[in-house]
Amino acid sequence: MEIAISPHDDLGRMCKGARELGQPEFKQRFGYAYHLDAVKFAGMLTKVCTKRGVEHIRDEVQSVELDEAGNVSHLMLERGGRHDIEMVIDCTGFRGLIINQALGEPFMDYSDYLPNDRAMALQIEHPDPDKIESLTRSTALGAGWTWRVPLYNRVGTGYVFSSAHRTDDQAADEYMAWLGDSGKGLTPRVIPMRIGRMRNAWVKNCLAIGLSGGFIEPLESTAIHMIDHAVRWFADHLPTRDIAPALRNRYNRQMNKLYDEVLDFICLHYRLGNRTDDPYWIDARTQMKIPDRLAENLELWQHRLPVEHDIEFATLFDYRVYQAVLLGKQVYDTGYGEGIRDRLRPLKKPIWFQYWKEAKTDLAQVLKSMPDHKTLLRDIRGELPKQPAFGMAAAMKPTVAMPGDVPAPVVVQNMPNLAEIQSGAKDLQLF
Repeated sequence: MEIAISPHDDLGRMCKGARELGQPEFKQRFGYAYHLDAVKFAGMLTKVCTKRGVEHIRDEVQSVELDEAGNVSHLMLERGGRHDIEMVIDCTGFRGLIINQALGEPFMDYSDYLPNDRAMALQIEHPDPDKIESLTRSTALGAGWTWRVPLYNRVGTGYVFSSAHRTDDQAADEYMAWLGDSGKGLTPRVIPMRIGRMRNAWVKNCLAIGLSGGFIEPLESTAIHMIDHAVRWFADHLPTRDIAPALRNRYNRQMNKLYDEVLDFICLHYRLGNRTDDPYWIDARTQMKIPDRLAENLELWQHRLPVEHDIEFATLFDYRVYQAVLLGKQVYDTGYGEGIRDRLRPLKKPIWFQYWKEAKTDLAQVLKSMPDHKTLLRDIRGELPKQPAFGMAAAMKPTVAMPGDVPAPVVVQNMPNLAEIQSGAKDLQLF
């Protein structure tokens, strides 16, 4: 029996939006995220920054000059000539033109931990432009996984795979077969990925942010999260001209912990896999290394579920997310941590039934109040008439029942009653 009591799955399946019309930006009753057009977003940032006095120079770096102390002193640009440097942020992508090539900071390769090192991508049309899913799908294939990101005008797709298990042609065949008719006549572009990080993101007077600082495969789409933290933490440690080593050291320690956090969580998915239909999945589970932190926790979690203090550093993946992965993969039903289910504190079925019933009723109310996803996107884009400040639902009826009002019942489909549960005709399971 399906027992989901979170709205996310139903919202996505029903192509519903994540908040009501007219609600303030980022207003949320439950978690959601936006997909942004990266090119347009960069254009917007350019306008904001130049309006605030930033000089924007579009040019190519030809060479990097260092002073006697090893700091970056000048950049030679293709058209703009020689520029003096006090502090430079390296955003040159996988090349690491300044941090890696000029300053020689070592790159820490994660290929022993994560097998995927290539990706290919295509943009396709919506199968039904009026029905836009409000979720991102990740689907396992033979040598990696695919993404499917529904945007307003198109659908972004891609295949992240291991070059040790598929050639580009083999991966393209697999990818195009997965796309089916939606990919006919299209040719995917191949993207090599350098998986790992710089030993230190901040070296001398150079700070590497984004791909130049490091990259972990995008299974959890963490790149923007890591860029955001890199910028925020740099603002917290913004140096004077002498760049105190204590500031730089603490910043590097924080960034390295962030990479460790993401690495652990991504490795978890592969180590707990149970597929045997391709050597890729067997190798990912049995041949790839895992960090000592994760190995210690996995041994511990064979005896109990993750708790708060198991995760020493968590900006994104705390113990509850680890619980979700362990239970979602049903590892305790497939031999991992034998007997752990029997040691968990049992819930009396009437108590659990009442909680579940109330949660399902609340879920039905949420689904009823949410607009379809395309309508919400049109509202965000300013294509709909201006809505009341607190949403259509609030404008149509009071948020608190008036004296004498009887709330309209919300019918929850397939809800078993307590007698059916007690008789064994239907059951509620905790996992």
